Amino acid sequence: MSENRDAIRRFDRASRGLGQRLYERIIRISDDCKKAAQEIRLRVNKPVMICTEKDTFYLTADSKAVTEIISGKMIITTQRDIADCFQNLCSYSVYSRQNEIRKGYITMQGGHRAGLCGTAVYRNGEIYNIRDISGINLRIARELLGCADKVIEYIKDLNCGMLLCGPPCCGKTTLLRDIARQLSTVYSKKTAVIDERGELAATFSGVPQNDLGYSDVLDGFSKSDGVMHAVRCLSPDYVICDEIGTSNETSLLEESLNAGVKVIATLHAGSASELLKKPQGVALLKTGAFDKIIFLKSRENPGDIKEVLSKEDLLGGKGGRNSDDNIRRSSVGSFDFKKNNKPNFVF
Repeated sequence: MSENRDAIRRFDRASRGLGQRLYERIIRISDDCKKAAQEIRLRVNKPVMICTEKDTFYLTADSKAVTEIISGKMIITTQRDIADCFQNLCSYSVYSRQNEIRKGYITMQGGHRAGLCGTAVYRNGEIYNIRDISGINLRIARELLGCADKVIEYIKDLNCGMLLCGPPCCGKTTLLRDIARQLSTVYSKKTAVIDERGELAATFSGVPQNDLGYSDVLDGFSKSDGVMHAVRCLSPDYVICDEIGTSNETSLLEESLNAGVKVIATLHAGSASELLKKPQGVALLKTGAFDKIIFLKSRENPGDIKEVLSKEDLLGGKGGRNSDDNIRRSSVGSFDFKKNNKPNFVF
């Protein structure tokens, strides 16, 4: 019951980012829909959408969430709605949020995030701004304390680091948050979180909105700058970051390894064969920075572990690629996010 109340509360808080007209209508939808909602999507001249794990709902004028569009009955997002929402998300100070806007998102209080669609403005070959906003996607932040219990059992055997792999929306970022929380609190490990895009801590006005325990949060740092800053200044036992893989980041992993720092990171790859098809995936494995590679299932089973492999399982003894037939798999089955049993080991 407490989980349901928390989900409803988080939906209500995320909805405050909308303009007044849409907020007054969407806040009245059923609690069942609020509990399941993952995103609120706005597009100019299109119906308001509420996305759950399995279904897409549309908002009617009488605050009902329906799965089919009913002609003349739907709430249609206007340009004014988009403008009102955008200004509200920026706390009516667009300039103060410019650094986030040019990256395509705005972080809200409570850890929720608004993704932006519009026209890119380039300066010196880089995106400087996004103007003429035409779509906004409000992602409702969720915390699942204890969801990393199964994953963290593998950390006790790490000589180096761990790579979490899986397709989009399979729970990688949610797991990273709870790993950081548990390492820094339950196991008293010095943990630095490189939060380049604000998706882990969701820092708002200098205060992390998600519970990362006693982790040091480097908000807005690029992963390359953040890793070096952490290694040189924070003496961490672990560095945690999301979506690693550029050549610069790969070379930095070797430096962190030489400094005795273990890195826990994520990469988009739904299977071992998909990982080995990615040049950056092979390069990451060859750094020697990752002992364990954990593959998660799918967006239909967020957080569930599909298999756990070692770098030796994926790379041959001389660093060459293995075929799928030669990959030794360690299947651990599904993991129930709702269980909260602490792992029985001590670092």
